[in-house]
Amino acid sequence: MQPKVFILRTAGTNCDYETKAAFEKAGASVDLIHINKWVGNKELIHQYNILAFAGGFSYGDDLGAGTVLANEIRQNLSEDLLKFIHEGKLIIGICNGFQIMTKLGLLPGFGLAENKLEQEATLATNNSGRYDDRWVYLKKASDLCVFTREWHNDPVYFPVAHAEGKFIPMDKKVLAKLKQNKQIIFRYSTPEGKPTSRFPFNPNGAVDNIAGICDSTGRILGMMPHPERFQDPTNHPRWRREKINEPTDGMMIFINAVNHVKENL
Repeated sequence: MQPKVFILRTAGTNCDYETKAAFEKAGASVDLIHINKWVGNKELIHQYNILAFAGGFSYGDDLGAGTVLANEIRQNLSEDLLKFIHEGKLIIGICNGFQIMTKLGLLPGFGLAENKLEQEATLATNNSGRYDDRWVYLKKASDLCVFTREWHNDPVYFPVAHAEGKFIPMDKKVLAKLKQNKQIIFRYSTPEGKPTSRFPFNPNGAVDNIAGICDSTGRILGMMPHPERFQDPTNHPRWRREKINEPTDGMMIFINAVNHVKENL
């Protein structure tokens, strides 16, 4: 059976086609679903194995990155979203998707076992005070996450493109719990793999250099960098000078997810 992926889109979403291409290249069947279609048929999500919150600027980030879509989901779709999670399905949020997930309460997700969606972290304005578009190094920090189970290189090199990417936990207790549970999946690092807060290696000033986290089950991943923009060796800025192997590091995120579904259908 071919895994099925539900990519949520709305006004301002602009990375949905790249995300679709990555999942299809990994062997999945993919549909782009507008939020209005899901609200009109709340059971629709249960036809799928993976939910993806793509990058972009949902609703123009007018009330803060991801805030409007997070509130729309909380008010209209939280019951079926929680059911989807408890069915053992997978969720990934990239850039704006990660912002949505934190503001919705999917991540860190400490209350999910009790069917609670509570915001415990946010993605705030970059320390630079501006939009930043560059490639950065990421050091893998944990083996908990399904999306990173098979991993070839460490650190990896992924593009970022955001103005509100600074990960901030609600308090020290949240940060301590993330560390204790091994839910921190990626940290910004130097080319040698040493986590750092130094710009431009850490492009936003994220607390503890956090670039991506998962929930306690490892099935829900949120990350600021864009793996879907590194599907092919020619996407790499130094592809003519360096040997870039396939599958690329970006594709491994999607391959791991699709393989997990195939193994557990």
